[in-house]
Amino acid sequence: MSDAPALTPNLLRGWPLPPRDGAKDVRGGVLVLGGARRTPGAVALAGLTALRIGAGRLTLAVAESVAAALAVATPEAGVLGLPERGDGSPTGELPPALADELARADAVVVGPGLDEPEGCAALVRGVLAAVGGRDDGPAVLLDAFALGVLPGLDDVALPRNRVVLTPNLAEAARLLDDAEPEPDEAAALVAARWDAVVTCAGRVAHPDGRRWASATGYAGLGTSGSGDVLAGAVAGLLAGGCPPEQAACWGTAVHGAAGDRLAARIGPLGYLARELADEVPAVLVELQA
Repeated sequence: MSDAPALTPNLLRGWPLPPRDGAKDVRGGVLVLGGARRTPGAVALAGLTALRIGAGRLTLAVAESVAAALAVATPEAGVLGLPERGDGSPTGELPPALADELARADAVVVGPGLDEPEGCAALVRGVLAAVGGRDDGPAVLLDAFALGVLPGLDDVALPRNRVVLTPNLAEAARLLDDAEPEPDEAAALVAARWDAVVTCAGRVAHPDGRRWASATGYAGLGTSGSGDVLAGAVAGLLAGGCPPEQAACWGTAVHGAAGDRLAARIGPLGYLARELADEVPAVLVELQA
C-alpha cells in the first residue's frame, strides 16, 4: 500500500465533513449493541466517542443485568437491556423495544464487548435482517466479536455501500482465512473480500480499490478499549452523514491524532482509551481549522 495517500490535515481539509450544526436529531443517532455482563464498558467507550465526534443522540444495548448500571454511569445515553444467558452473554434475541431504535438510528454498531459466538452471530443476523433490506437503512459498523463470527454467516449479506468493518490484524486474518496477512495489505484484502469499507492497522480501504494510510499513531494506541474508541468515532461520523470511506478515513485520523496528543503529554505508552475519547473534540477542531 505504498501508493496510499497519507491522511494528513491537508488531505482531510480538502474533504470536509458534512455540516454538523442543528439539533441532536439532525446530527444523527447512533445505536451500539454489545456489552456482555463482564464487558459493558466497551459499548460505553464506543458510544461516548460517537457523541464526542458530533453525533446528537446515543442508545446503548447491553446485557440486561448491567443495563441499569450502565444507564446510571452514562446519563447521556438511553440504555436497553438485551436478553442474556446465565453467564451474562447476550443471547442474540432482539427485544421488541429495540425495533424502534433500529428504525430511528442513523448508524448501528454491533460487536463491542460481546464474548460468545452463538449469541453474537444471532445478534448480527437479527440486526442485518432488520436494517439490511431498507433503502433508507442506517449505516452499519461491525467490530470486535461481530467480525469473528462473520465468516460463518453464509446466510447473511452485508448491505451495499453502507458498511464499515474495523478489524484488528487478528480479526482480519479470520475474515481472510489467512493466518498472517501483511499489515499494509490487510485492509485492502478485507475490503475486496467483503465488499465493504475497512479500517485496519492504520490503513483504510474501499472495495473499489481506493486506499489511504494514517499519518499518525504511536504504539500506545494498542491498549484495551482503543478499538472501541475507533469504532465509535467512525460511527459518529456515519451518523452525521459521511459516506463510509470518509467516515473511516476521518475516524482513523482522529483516533491516531488523539493518540499523538496523549503521547506528547503523558508518554508514548500508558494512556487510556477513555482519554483518547476525551481528546476527540479538540483534535476535530484542529483537523478542520
